[in-house]
Amino acid sequence: MAKIAQYAAGGGARRAPISTVLDRMRAFRSDWPAGDGIAVFNRVYLTVTEQLGRCIDNGGFPDRESAVTLQVLFAERYLSAADTVAAGGRAPACWRPLFQFRRHPGVRPLQFALAGINAHIGHDLALAVVDTCRTLGCRPPDLEADFDRVGDILTMLEERIREDLMPGPDLLEIADPLTHLLGSWSLERARDGAWSAARLLWGLRELPSLAEEFTERLDAGVGLVGRCLLTPLR
Repeated sequence: MAKIAQYAAGGGARRAPISTVLDRMRAFRSDWPAGDGIAVFNRVYLTVTEQLGRCIDNGGFPDRESAVTLQVLFAERYLSAADTVAAGGRAPACWRPLFQFRRHPGVRPLQFALAGINAHIGHDLALAVVDTCRTLGCRPPDLEADFDRVGDILTMLEERIREDLMPGPDLLEIADPLTHLLGSWSLERARDGAWSAARLLWGLRELPSLAEEFTERLDAGVGLVGRCLLTPLR
């Protein structure tokens, strides 16, 4: 039951405002060198979170409260992983490869960014949907419009991230393995998988042992994908 509480917070979970999670991500910029793999992901995720916040403020989501709750609980899973490692603890399996390889000279910035996105979308997003449902007393279908809107913004930003962090064409021609890695992962598929996982976890909420087993397997599976994305290329 303790792990279930960790992975699917109860309805009384306290939520920080978006400004608080943004401030924590901005503070991380001074904690890590720019080339650190976690710093690379943090820059990307800070951009995503700022964009989502602006979209919420401009009325881009059907329900402001559910959108804010989902965004904050989603961000807090990444922040919790970072805090756990900083305190000497062990991150969830989905995040472990990124923390282990964060300073590897053979891993390129785009790989770090995609590995972080993989962990956060593939694992954390599904659990954040369940966290939000428990917090607001709703069901996953009630959040589907917000979930889809978040996914649309993430897809647009992923394209920008690839453009910003993609090596030049000469390097890509030499580093064929990077081209292969980039084509082996899809944010859209990860997003679809997260929604299916959220619905399944919600359906298992009265069966804690099965929910725990599924969550652990999801965590491990996403971690395995992350390890592949971080394959050193030199």
